[in-house]
Amino acid sequence: MRVLIRCPITTGSGRNRRAVASLFFFGATRFKFRLHRPLETTTMGSVLAASSPNPPPPAPGAAAAPGLTVPPGFGMPPVSPVIPPTGATSGQREEAENPLPNPGAFDECHRKCKEVFPMQMEGVRMVVNKGISNHFQVNHTVLLSTSGDSSYRFGSTYVGSKQTGPAEFFPVMVGDMDNSGSLNAQIIHQISSRIRSKVAFQTQQHKFVNWQGDAEFRGEDFTATVTLGNPDVLVGSGIVVTHYLQSITPALALGGELVYHRRPGEEGSVMSLVGRYTGNNYIATLTFGSAGAHASYYHKANDQLQLGVEFEASSRMQDTSVSFGYQLDVPKANLQFKGSVDSNWIVGATLEKKLLPLPLSLVLCSFLNHRKNKFQCGFGVTIG
Repeated sequence: MRVLIRCPITTGSGRNRRAVASLFFFGATRFKFRLHRPLETTTMGSVLAASSPNPPPPAPGAAAAPGLTVPPGFGMPPVSPVIPPTGATSGQREEAENPLPNPGAFDECHRKCKEVFPMQMEGVRMVVNKGISNHFQVNHTVLLSTSGDSSYRFGSTYVGSKQTGPAEFFPVMVGDMDNSGSLNAQIIHQISSRIRSKVAFQTQQHKFVNWQGDAEFRGEDFTATVTLGNPDVLVGSGIVVTHYLQSITPALALGGELVYHRRPGEEGSVMSLVGRYTGNNYIATLTFGSAGAHASYYHKANDQLQLGVEFEASSRMQDTSVSFGYQLDVPKANLQFKGSVDSNWIVGATLEKKLLPLPLSLVLCSFLNHRKNKFQCGFGVTIG
């Protein structure tokens, strides 16, 4: 029979030194005494610390919690630093680092949806583009039509060297003139980092028909535009249009439009409001006012397919219409197809094929009005 007894004993005189003794009993009469290393103690409370095994060393990098001290002989488990709630700090940090984006121009609210629908073309059209330099380009357009007059148009485009973005250069001057002398031209210039101006005018042979000028100011999270059209001080007529678009959240933008027109014996104003919500792959826009309502929805299904739906209601014409359009891109075949159908039973489609590596594009267009039993077809060639 073997019995083990461990107990502390005091050794030495005048010194507070203790040792741990172990007694081993063998049978009833035999025993063995063993004295272990001395231990330093100062208080009675240290007896427990001396008798207990030493704690393992703390993990590398572990530290005690702030404001706490570790008594001798005791170990602290690793304590993670206190992290404030994620929503309380990350939201404030994102607001400080990522302010609300600029919502863009008011006229571009429905643009993404309209680009999905095909453009109507009738007859034969040939366009030849020729680049004169890095800043100047000219084009020739010949249109042969059976329902209208055939025409020839000469156009030119000048792009300045002032770069304000990855693909934005100013000033930009675009104009074209037909064989009868009618001219369409516009000049766009970025005056400063926030102010952009545009002047456009149209003539019919030797007479001015329309001209307008606008100034656009783009803030951090809003866009304000003022447009003045056909002003005549002598007669007292003209049109003033103001636009304002404000970002409420990164996805939501709200704004309004005010149109004031005046001519001899008549003046009035029309106001409308707009709301646009932008998701990851869709854009929903609604414009409504006293003149009617216009709603559009754009959805990008994938890199090849885009869809668009439009609803328009006119209070003056007492008419409503719904249109559905889609755009299908086949990059490997250099092919783009657009189709549409509306509530008036008008079906249209365009097919554009790029014949790479040649600078040549072919366009086929057809529209069929089932209600009026009218069919239009067009063919176009673009070189350059």
